[in-house]
Amino acid sequence: MSNLFSPIKLGQYQLEHRIVMAPLTRMRSGKGDVPNQLMRDYYSQRASKGGFVVSEATVVSPNGNGYLGAPGIYSDGQIPGWRKITNAVHEKGGRIFLQLFHAGRQSHRDMQPNRVLPVGPSEVESEGLAYTANGWVPSTPNRALTQAEVVSLVRDFRAASARGLEAGFDGVEIHAANGYIIDQFLQDGSNRRDDVYGGSIENRTRFLLEITKAVISIWGSNRVGVRLGPDGSFGDMSDTDPVSLFTHAVKELDRLDLAYLRLIEPRVAGNAADDTRVQYPVAARQFRESFRGVIIVAGGFDEASAKAIISEGSADLVAFGRFFISNPDLPERFRRGLPLNNYDRDTFYGGTEIGYTDYPFYQESAESLVGSTEQFA
Repeated sequence: MSNLFSPIKLGQYQLEHRIVMAPLTRMRSGKGDVPNQLMRDYYSQRASKGGFVVSEATVVSPNGNGYLGAPGIYSDGQIPGWRKITNAVHEKGGRIFLQLFHAGRQSHRDMQPNRVLPVGPSEVESEGLAYTANGWVPSTPNRALTQAEVVSLVRDFRAASARGLEAGFDGVEIHAANGYIIDQFLQDGSNRRDDVYGGSIENRTRFLLEITKAVISIWGSNRVGVRLGPDGSFGDMSDTDPVSLFTHAVKELDRLDLAYLRLIEPRVAGNAADDTRVQYPVAARQFRESFRGVIIVAGGFDEASAKAIISEGSADLVAFGRFFISNPDLPERFRRGLPLNNYDRDTFYGGTEIGYTDYPFYQESAESLVGSTEQFA
């Protein structure tokens, strides 16, 4: 039996395999950032018995969106749409966590209430992009949050996590990577503050830890995960001493007895697609000693490299993105050694059911099933 199909405890949940559906921003939500039937079908297709799914990045505040079509959890009116999705995953025997997200400076005035400026820890311009009705556009220069606004944003994460509980999720994942608001506070390339949220490493990790503890107050620690990208430069991110910064952050998170820590491996610079520059996983190896709990890794893995990193003990589960987009039955294909569908990168972000819910499940040949169209979910 492949080690990808050995059972594992994730917080309070027992999983039957270690193939995680990564959070994938697909930008198909409806008006008001409300999850719709199309999204329900998409998640239902990719759920599996004993499997684990993390939702796409979900906006926690009205000013937190940077991508037109990204769903929200900042309003009670968004709860019913999410409940249909969590019910669909549970009907398949799977578990699903809600990923909490705020874009911070990676946004545009067109995505902000009353077209005000996006917010961030400091007034530091970036070369990031936002997705608006006009397509991909450069982010609008941001303003710095006041200290009172930072405290209020922590409350927004807590309130969003409470709505996630009402919506039927099994837990939450805090998105602290990819150049979004928490990552912006962590790294000194974007955080130039001189108050309790800036300067020292301890101060710059304060925002992350306050949010994590606030979310734990709703869920308990064994239903909360955190996502970090120690080597990512996406969103024009940088830090003068990333090893010390993220080692401190991981050690502090380890004290909280989380369900898991998810690390993005530096597959390529910026974690973008460039298969000519694949690197060996380093983040999990680097932080394994600092985090005693479950580690999930993501970043360009295939079946073979996933088996390898689990075998060496650097990670416990592996999250897949592109392969899950194009193969709704990915765990079954890995289990049985079946060929994979190719993905269409042009349909990743925004659009319709094309490149979203129309990827086929594997069908046995007519010779082996006498014309059966049995599908494996």
